[in-house]
Amino acid sequence: MGSVSEEPLQHQLNKPPGIRFVEYIRAAPLSFRTYQSVVLILTFLAYSSYHAARKITSVVKSTLDPDSEVGQRFSVWTRPSRTAPFSRVLASGWAPFDGSDGASLLGDLDVAFLLVYSIGMYCSGQLGDRLNLRIFLTVGMAGTGLFTSLFGVAYWANIHVYVYFLAVQMLAGLFQSTGWPSVVAVVGNWFGKSKRGLIMGIWNAHTSVGNITGSLIGSAMLSYGWGWSFVVPGLLIAFLGLVVLLLLPVSPESVGADRDEDDLSSLKKSTDEVTETLLASGSEVKQQAVGFIEAWKIPGVAPFALCLFFSKLVAYTFLYWLPFYISQTAIDGQYLSSEAAGNLSTLFDVGGVIGGILAGHISDKLDARAITAATFMYCAIPALFFYRSYGYISLPINIVLMFITGMFVNGPYALITTAVSADLGTHSSLKGSSRALATVTAIIDGTGSVGAAIGPFLTGYISEDSWSAVFTMLMAAALVAGLLLTRLVVAEVAAKIEESRARGASRLIVEV
Repeated sequence: MGSVSEEPLQHQLNKPPGIRFVEYIRAAPLSFRTYQSVVLILTFLAYSSYHAARKITSVVKSTLDPDSEVGQRFSVWTRPSRTAPFSRVLASGWAPFDGSDGASLLGDLDVAFLLVYSIGMYCSGQLGDRLNLRIFLTVGMAGTGLFTSLFGVAYWANIHVYVYFLAVQMLAGLFQSTGWPSVVAVVGNWFGKSKRGLIMGIWNAHTSVGNITGSLIGSAMLSYGWGWSFVVPGLLIAFLGLVVLLLLPVSPESVGADRDEDDLSSLKKSTDEVTETLLASGSEVKQQAVGFIEAWKIPGVAPFALCLFFSKLVAYTFLYWLPFYISQTAIDGQYLSSEAAGNLSTLFDVGGVIGGILAGHISDKLDARAITAATFMYCAIPALFFYRSYGYISLPINIVLMFITGMFVNGPYALITTAVSADLGTHSSLKGSSRALATVTAIIDGTGSVGAAIGPFLTGYISEDSWSAVFTMLMAAALVAGLLLTRLVVAEVAAKIEESRARGASRLIVEV
C-alpha cells in the first residue's frame, strides 16, 4: 500500500480528522486490523456511555421516592413473615416524587422515555442508513449528555415541576435512540458473519459495563447530591461524542481500507450467497437504502423483533427497578442503603456480560441463533422464580441468583440486538443492498423498546398490589418470547437434521 499522500483524495476526505492526524504522524495508512480495533473500542465506549446515562434514573429512584407506599409494601412482602413490622428509617425524598404516588410518577417517566426512544429508533434507523454515521452518532451523544445533565440541574435549581422532568426524559429518549442503530451498523460494516456472534457477544458487554458504570457513578455521587448522579454521566457521554467525531471510521470503503484474508474469505462467502440469489432472480444489485416496510419483510425480522419485545420487557424492568427493589427488600433481615443497593445491582449486569458472550459463542458454534435465543429465554423462567422466592434469605444467595438471572435474561437480548440484527441486515433476500443494517437494527430494537417501556410502566402499578404479580408477569413474558421463535427453531432443527443426513450419506458413499 502506498503512502498517505498517494491515497485517493475522496478516501482522505472521508477519514475522521483524528485518523488523518495519526496517519500523518505515522506517514502510513492504518492496517485493516487496526481500524477494526478502533471501531470496536470506540463503539464499545460510546454505547457504554449511553447505558450509563440511562441507568441513573433507577439508581436515584429510592432517593427521590424513599418512603412511598410501594416501597413499604415491597419490603413487608419480601420478609419471611408477612406480618413483620416495617421499621426502616425513611428519608424525605424530592417533590413531586415523595408522595404516595411517587413510584407511579417515576414509572411514568420510564415509560415516557422508552416510548419516545422506541419511536425515535424507527426514525434513527432510516436516517442512519442515509447519513454519515459518525456525525449522526456524535449529535446523538451530545444531545443525550445535555438532557441527562438537565435532569440533574433540577437539584440545584430547586425544580419540583413534574412536567419539567417529563419533558427532559422524553428529549433524552429521543437522542438516546440514535445510538444503537449507529453502532451496530458500524460494527456490521467492519466484521463478517463467521465469528459475528462471539465478537458481538463480547462487544455487547458494553450494555452491562454501561449499566455497571452508571450504577457506580450514580451511587457514588449521591452523597454529594443526586444532581451530580445525572450531570457526571451527561458530561462523560458528551466528551466521548467528541472522541467519536474525531476518530470513528464508518466503513472500510469510506476510508479505503484493504481487507485482510480472513475478512475477505468471510466477505466472499456472503457475496457468493448474494450472487446465487441474484442469479436465481435475474435482478441487479441495489445499493440504495432499504425502505421501512421492505425491511420488515426480510425473513426472520418480525419473529425476532416480537421476541425482543418481551425479552426487553424483562430486561428493562430489572434495569429500572432492580436497585429500588434491593433497597426496599430485607435481605437476611437487613436493609441496604440506596448506594449499596445500586452497587449490588451491578452483579445482574455482570451476569449479563457472561450471558451475552455465551449466547454469541454458542450460536456461532451451532450456527443456530433462534435455538440459542429461545433456550436462554426458557431458562430465564426458573431463574426468575428462584430469585423471587429465595433472594431474600441471605446476601450470598441473592448474589448468586441475581447473577444467574442476569445471564439468562440478558443473553438472548444481547444476541438478538447484535449478531441477529447484523445477520438480518445483510440477508441474502436484500439482493446485494448494503444499506439495511441500521434500518433492520432499528426495527428489531425499536420494537423491543416498546416492550422495554411497558415492563417498567406496568411494574410501577402492579407492584402497589403485589410484587408476586410482577415476577409472574416477567416469567410469562420470557415464556412468550421463547414461543415466538418456535417456527424459526423448528426450521433450524430441520436444517440440522438435513445436514446430519447429508454428512451421513457422504460418508456412506465414500466407504462404498
